[in-house]
This record gives sequence, structure tokens and C-alpha cells, in this order.
Amino acid sequence: MCGIIGFFNFEGKENEEKAKNGLSLIDYRGKDGTNFDNGMRGCIGHCLHAIIDKIPQPLTDEKFIFSTNCEIYNWKELKEKHKLDGKNDAEVLFNFLKNSHDLHASLEELDGVSAFALWNKEIQHVFLARDIIGVKPLWYYHDPQGKFAFASERKALISQDLDRAYIKELNPRKIIMYDIQNKELKEYEREFFKVQSNTNTEEQIMQTTEELIEKAIQKRIIKDKKIGILFSGGIDSTYIAYKLKKLGIPFVCYTAALKEPGLKDAEDTLWAKNAAKELGFDLKIKEVPLDEVPEYLKKILPLIEDNNVVKAGVALPFYLCSEMAKEDGVKILFSGLGSEEIFAGYQRHENSQNINEECLAGLRKIYERDLYRDDCITMSQTIELRLPFLDKELVKYALTIPEKLKLNKDQKKIILREIAKKQGLPELFAERKKKAAQYGSNFDKAIQKLANQEKKTKAQYLKQFYDEGNVKLGALLSTGKDSVLATQIMMEQNYEIACFITIQSHNKDSYMYHGPNTHLATVQAEAAQIPIILKDTKGEKEKELQDLKEAIKEAITKHKIEGIITGALFSNYQRERIEKICEDLGIKCFSPLWHMNQEKEVQLLIDKGFKFTIIKIAAEGMHVGWLGETITQKHLERLKILNQKIGFNIAGEGGEYESLVLDAPFFKKQIIIKKSQIITESEIEATMIIQEVQLKEKN
Repeated sequence: MCGIIGFFNFEGKENEEKAKNGLSLIDYRGKDGTNFDNGMRGCIGHCLHAIIDKIPQPLTDEKFIFSTNCEIYNWKELKEKHKLDGKNDAEVLFNFLKNSHDLHASLEELDGVSAFALWNKEIQHVFLARDIIGVKPLWYYHDPQGKFAFASERKALISQDLDRAYIKELNPRKIIMYDIQNKELKEYEREFFKVQSNTNTEEQIMQTTEELIEKAIQKRIIKDKKIGILFSGGIDSTYIAYKLKKLGIPFVCYTAALKEPGLKDAEDTLWAKNAAKELGFDLKIKEVPLDEVPEYLKKILPLIEDNNVVKAGVALPFYLCSEMAKEDGVKILFSGLGSEEIFAGYQRHENSQNINEECLAGLRKIYERDLYRDDCITMSQTIELRLPFLDKELVKYALTIPEKLKLNKDQKKIILREIAKKQGLPELFAERKKKAAQYGSNFDKAIQKLANQEKKTKAQYLKQFYDEGNVKLGALLSTGKDSVLATQIMMEQNYEIACFITIQSHNKDSYMYHGPNTHLATVQAEAAQIPIILKDTKGEKEKELQDLKEAIKEAITKHKIEGIITGALFSNYQRERIEKICEDLGIKCFSPLWHMNQEKEVQLLIDKGFKFTIIKIAAEGMHVGWLGETITQKHLERLKILNQKIGFNIAGEGGEYESLVLDAPFFKKQIIIKKSQIITESEIEATMIIQEVQLKEKN
């Protein structure tokens, strides 16, 4: 647990000055010493939090400068195997990497979490990499003039007047190399986990999984270091606590929640108390009244650099628990994060056609969704976060576990629950249904109450505590309901929409793109007063993706977007390809509707006041009379009947119909259809071509 930073090719003494100023902003990451090392045209810095031996960094020799934030669990084995010098994991890692002839292969040998910068002074190259899941954070900056910087936290770079458009979080599936002489940056892909089959019996799979979980917990324990557990009374944290007790390891459980007169005790508090009493755990609880929550939000949101409603709700109990742990002198805090992803604990897993592929997709995104938030919180309290369910060996094996051992219609994370019961954990605790932290702690209710007091939405309320703006996004606009609703949801989470991006396909049967009436995208953009980038494509399978990539590149250059919004609901084909493009371009991808219940999506559109019409039908149960109808609650009820009778997809995800949005909450004007033509192909196949529209001011 440390902080690293570096600046290259800034003018005069700026490299060192910016490195020192930036590191001072995040020096809570390490209070055991701060050091810097200069070389030709660059400076690297480090703040140390020593877990094993107090060895200052950066580490240097005649050829290399090295700075890392790491916990390498197999460092002693590496030391012996490769005949390396080193008194702790950082020293061994330095000696291991500087002698490496194949950085990719060397990283595969590591068991642990890390983020590092290795500067080869001889050839003037700087290499950056992090653990493959992304537990340890790392951000970098590279501008058109070739200046380069990196840091453990984004705020350390932003504070040095760097253009945020060129600040990116390093994708853990990439290694980057900066050429100091030529000021150029190169990226190298790393191989991620894969879904594979498992031919073992259920009993053998259960046994292996149990052994891997225990091994993952044991390797994260350090003798003589006080241990805490972020405790909710759910299966993940309860099982970790139960295993630690069986191993004879002392620990304290920490729970935090809202305590307000007239409000029932938080569910997590009740479960945590029951579990601690029944199982003999040492438990500490912090309950805060509503009027104290704003002061915590004032600390937390700038710390996690986000005002997302979900992240804020999760961060509150996490921060409070970390505060308690720090007061107790805890150095290591265990969390059950990751269990949901490897054992299928979310609703989207239940709705997925391939559960393990959905687990894999979640693991690819967890570094940007959860890990940075959690690292910033624990680092602010000078505590090391330990995540046994994200152990590399366990993750790899979990992706081979048959889906029937992960979930069914009644329960999720089946295999973990069965292992827990086999170990002796009472069924009451082993079978507790998941409750997200923001709801189990009642902090989502706290944010809602505080927002109501100021007559604001939750997102508007949170913005006062962190108004730097979240990731700037480009929205892929098809003109249909899904893409516009996805845009609305991200705007409600305080994300800035810098532009729309629309691909107009000349192939009506395109695998990727919405067909009819995409010419109205410019009208929707005008109605929303958001710039738009239009790109034509012939619509040839796979080749059409290059056209999308070029359009996104233009949006990055012209509007400085840092991510993309897609309206994908269930199409893996679309989502995977868009995510791959974003990954190649070094930006993020958001799919806020992913695996949303089809009825819920249409109901949400109606409840939010969207006006949208069906402009194409192609399924049994539909007829020409549907075309041009503004969809209301009455229409939704008819769609529900079709769903019950013939399995009709209420959201039209199976191609049953296509839609056109005429108005949305964020539109400044609404669209009025003035002239249209209906082209009929059969009784159940027809398209409404919009020929003339008018924009009308909204009341």
C-alpha cells in the first residue's frame, strides 16, 4: 500500500515540482517516507506504507528506477526460484522485472496485486503496468505535445493543471511503454481470463473451490498485523469471518449504517448483530444520524472523485468502517468484493444466456466500477484492502464452474453457500439473500431524504459535494428508445454528455445499427441541444465496426470524450464489439440498461415522461395500427398480454419492433411528425418512414 507518481518532458524543474506537489495531495497512501529520484527529462516519486520491512522507494541501480504499490504474495517463492535479492516484495519485484526478457510472461508469474513504473534509463523507456484485475490503481497522462505523467490517483494529476481530456485510467489488460526521447506511447495487450469447461464432478468442483477460497484468505493474512473485516452479515463477509475464526486469526468486524428516529434499523446492522452473536465475532457498529451524513459526503465524494448515486451510497458505510478500523490500529481490512462477479450474484447474471460469460464481462469492468472507489477510501485511512474473492487462481477456476452451481430461480451464488454450510455455517446466514450495501445500510434512504429536503434529485443533491464532473461521455444514438433512455440515465448520474454519435447504415439488415429513420438523429440532437457526429457505413459485417471506431475517434478529438454510452439490453454481439473498440481507444464503456427487465424498461420510459412511437413492426401479434402510436400505459398492458400469450419481447429486443423517440426529459424541444409514409410488406411487417418533422417548444 503506497503511492507512486512520475512526470516526464515537462519544462525546466517542472518534472520534480509537479511530482512533489502531486504526491503531497495523496501522501495519506504512505506515511512511512516520501522520496523522489530524478533522471534525464523526468522524475519519479513514492510515498511508502510499509507492511513488510521499511525499504524506501524509488528503488534504483545504475540502469533502472522503479516505483511500485504492491502486495506480492509469492515474492519469497520468486526470490528462491530466480535467485533474487530482496528483503520484501517490492525489492524482489524490482529485481525480478529488471532482469525480465519478457514482461508479459513475468507478470503472469506474479501472485498478488500491484501497480508499478519501471524506468530504463539506458534506453529511456518507462513501462507502466498493474495487476490484471486492477486492484491497485494507476492513471496516466499523455498529451499531443508528448508530455507524460502517471500517478496512483487521478486527483494527483488533475491538481497539476493537466488537461483531464488526456488523463486516463490504465486498463489493467494493457502494458504501456513511454519513449522519453521520441515522446511516444505504445500499448501492449495482455491476456485476460477465459471461460472454460470443467469435467470434474460436482463434489470435486466444490472441494477445489473451497480449497482455493481458503488459500486466497490465508495468503492475505500477515502475522502481527491487526485485521478487520468490512462486515454486512451477508454470505461473503460472514464466510470470510467464519474462516478466519476457524484458522485462529484474531479480527474485528465493522458495520456502519444510518440511525434515524422513525426509521427501522438497517438490515445490515440487524444481520451483523445476529451473526456476531451466534458465531462469536467481535463486532463494532457505527450508526450515524441523518444530519451528519452531509459532512461525510463532503469528505468522501472528492476522495473517490465521483458523485454517482450508487457509488456514494456504497462509499458511505465503507468509509465509516474504515474510519473505525483506523482508530483501532487495523492495517489490513478484508472485503467480500468480487464474490458477486465470480459466483454470479447479480440480477444481470440471472438474466444472462451465458452466466460465466457475464461473470467474465463483469470482471473486465470491476476495476473502473468498484475497485478505484474502494482503494481511495481505504488508502485515505492508511489501510490495506484485501480481496480474497479476486484472487487470480480462484477467479480462473471460478470461470470453469458449471452454471447450475452458481444460480437457479431461487438462489444465487449457490456454490459458496453450499461450501459455507458444509463448513458448518448455519443455514440462516449461508442463505441470506443479497442486499446491496447502499440499501442494507439505509444510506440510499439518507441521500434520498436529504435530496427531498432541498427539493432535488439524489444526483443533483450530491453534485454540491463534488462538482468536478464525472467522465465526459459520447452517447451512441440510434434514435430509438434504448439509446435515448441510456443517455437519460447517465445524465441523471451527473455524467456530462459531450456529443451524440450516430452511424447511418446503408444495409437495413445491419448486425450493429438501427435501421429506419436514423436521419432524424440530427433532429433529436437539435432538440436536446447536444452536438452530433454522423458517420455513414455500408453495413458490412465486422467492417462496419471500423466506421464506428473512426466516429468515436473523431468524438475523442473534437469533444474530448472519455467514454461511450450504449443502449444495449441483451445483445452480446453489440456490447462486446463496442467495448472492444473502447478498450482499443483507451476510453470507458457504459451500458446502463444491460439486462434490464423488458417490462421494467418500457415502464421506466413511460414513468419518466418519454414520448416514443413504434416505427417498424416485424412479429406476430403486431399490426399496422401500432405504427405512429405514442406508447402509453395502455399499450404496455397490451404488450404484456402478447408476452404472456406468445413470448413477445416487450422491449422489442428480439426485433419485434423498432421505435423513435419524439421527446425525452433532457430534450429542450419535442419532435412533431408532420408527414410520413407506411410501407407494408405483410400483415405483420411494416415500416413508417418519417418524411417531415417539426420542432416545438416544450411547456
